[in-house]
Amino acid sequence: MKTLCGIDLGTQSCKIILYDFEQKRIIETAQIPLDMITANDGTREQKAEWYQDALKGAFDQLSGSAKKTIAAIGVSGQQHGFIPMDSRGRVLHNVKLWCDTTTQEECEELTWAAGGEAALIKNAGLPMRVGYTAPKVLWLKKRKPKAFARITHILLTHDYINFLLTGVYSAEYGDASGTGLFDIRQQRWSRRVCDLIDPRIYHSMPTLVCPGEAVGLVTAYAASIYGIPQGTLVAAGGGDNMMGAIGSGTVRDGFLAMSLGTSGTLFGYSDKPVIDPTGNLAAFCASTGGWLPLLCTMNCTVASEELRALFGLSIEEFNQEAARAPIGSEGVAILPFFNGERTPNLPNGRASINGINAANFKRENLARAAMEAAIFGMRIGLEGFNKLGFKAREIRLSGGGSRSPLWQSIAANVMNLPVKIPASSEAAAMGAAIQALWTLERCEGSRRTIGSYTNEHISMEGLIKPDARSVRAYDGAYKNYSKYLGALGPLYT
Repeated sequence: MKTLCGIDLGTQSCKIILYDFEQKRIIETAQIPLDMITANDGTREQKAEWYQDALKGAFDQLSGSAKKTIAAIGVSGQQHGFIPMDSRGRVLHNVKLWCDTTTQEECEELTWAAGGEAALIKNAGLPMRVGYTAPKVLWLKKRKPKAFARITHILLTHDYINFLLTGVYSAEYGDASGTGLFDIRQQRWSRRVCDLIDPRIYHSMPTLVCPGEAVGLVTAYAASIYGIPQGTLVAAGGGDNMMGAIGSGTVRDGFLAMSLGTSGTLFGYSDKPVIDPTGNLAAFCASTGGWLPLLCTMNCTVASEELRALFGLSIEEFNQEAARAPIGSEGVAILPFFNGERTPNLPNGRASINGINAANFKRENLARAAMEAAIFGMRIGLEGFNKLGFKAREIRLSGGGSRSPLWQSIAANVMNLPVKIPASSEAAAMGAAIQALWTLERCEGSRRTIGSYTNEHISMEGLIKPDARSVRAYDGAYKNYSKYLGALGPLYT
């Protein structure tokens, strides 16, 4: 038996799956939770050593016999995390995460230095948004100059796992495109944007690996630490959204993938760059060649989790409570900006509950409003896709919220598109494993497309069709949500 190892380093945990690609089944899984350093100023950080410990802990959960079957490894990682390293491979500061909002001042400085947001979009394809990697680098230069002076390498989180496995400093187009330091159209590091921070930065960026190429091989040291075969091929991997695209089969035009996790994402594959002049849709690259225009919200399931904890309910109990409320939650609308927000661009945003009166102030309405708000944020992205001429035929739903029948129904009716669910609940880890197989066989001479692999290994289950009456009701609820967003948004700009 031969297996593929898919690693997913997320915000909340490090997960590993071992996939028997001949029998088309996952044989073992492992998961280690991750903590987060938070502060009221918007700080959201982790320590790189936590990643090392979590990776080892997850591998230790797998059986020795199963680990011996690993033929190739693919790595998925949360996007935008900034890992500054010195010449000896030591990490110089905590990892500032995608949800860190302390860098708004740096975003404004870089935007001004570039000649404005329109100039950034014209030259690099992206505006400078809080959460991206570039402002984090400038933040370190200004706040921690001694650490900044020692930088010789800059990696993202999935790049760092690749480094732990292979000793190679590398990056690939998909994850790199989310840094703000990358030329989306030309698919290379942007010297112009790097120089806005410091001329040294361009030379600190890792070597880019093309889609379908290997980063390297598992070193003897990594093999001894993790108990995996030395010399195992390690694929380029990518950001969690890019790997989620593979894991949901979103590798051709016409499909949208929606992920419901701590953050929410809506993205679709394109053969050409899709540049949004408003900046709401990020013009990312895919990790399979091509591009992956994407909307990201920082607060997808956050409101439902916060309310669930406040009410002391299990996930199932919370869903049951929300199901008791009607569509639109009797006028209650939640703006779920607990962590600030990236789309809409409100880094200083705050959460609020709106439309409450004596008749509708009920636990079930609050629960449902939290769930509806997550999908209303996604609809902003769908409207952006439509304006740019990207016409979707269906949505493929993944992430923690995807297993909830209520959330499935809300998604289908708010977006007015049929929804399918990947059979594997671990789309990012599965996508990393499939990319590893694609890379392994390319190295052996195969010229199969990534689409042929997703057709063979990614299966869908269920079909949730929108209901005309529910669609009309959600249109009204979305207008109500948009009314409060329009009124309160300017308070946080």
